[in-house]
Amino acid sequence: MLNPTSQTNTAPASARAASPTSPKMSLGVRAFGRFATVLLVFIAVLFLPAGTFRFWQGWAYLAVLCGSVFCAYVYLWKRDPETLERRLKIEERVSEQKRLMRWARLLSFGTFLLPGFDYRFGWSRGLVGEQPLWLTWISLAMALAGILSALWVMKVNRFAGSTIGVEASQAVISTGPYRIVRHPMYAAGTVLWLFTPLALNSWVSLPAFALVIPFCVLRILSEEKLLGEQLTGYTEYCLRTRYRLIPFVW
Repeated sequence: MLNPTSQTNTAPASARAASPTSPKMSLGVRAFGRFATVLLVFIAVLFLPAGTFRFWQGWAYLAVLCGSVFCAYVYLWKRDPETLERRLKIEERVSEQKRLMRWARLLSFGTFLLPGFDYRFGWSRGLVGEQPLWLTWISLAMALAGILSALWVMKVNRFAGSTIGVEASQAVISTGPYRIVRHPMYAAGTVLWLFTPLALNSWVSLPAFALVIPFCVLRILSEEKLLGEQLTGYTEYCLRTRYRLIPFVW
């Protein structure tokens, strides 16, 4: 397993921890390699369309998003490598989810191009005027709240992976954010996405970012079908926790 103490070789623990081929070290290389790749992609999709690095809202957003993710990776790598391993898996096992995620990635890439073009050509400024600075900071704070909520979900539910599936030792979680909605990770992601365009001063891209809602609905319905079939006690949990994504709405 990922825990280096479970290895059976006879080398001292300090030597195993320092070994570049140890499972934990390998996990760290993959995790921070993924992080660096995603960071470079974000820089490209935000600033190349903007045509300048003076798009300060883009830098502020990256500081909030990537700073939080980096800290989370460090924490999970040191304290809970198994959860980090689950978050790194992106290959779906269900064919329906494979198609859905393929389209979602294409949509995400195109959506994140819009704020940069908006900054360059001034579409939102022409439609609604200059956005107040306080609204930008509130939107950044709400984006951060979405990220921190997602981290809370991972803290409560160590099986909250990036892909849909049920593991042999998995149990129903009904504490923390799972007492409010059945899919708090999607709820947190929805908050992040809906405030992202305003954090980037781009009102015209808000409808594109809002497409996260139907995506979450489709993914939740597919996930609940699988969980109801394979996860013991999930049906009873659904009876206790009525709302899937938004309290008192759905």
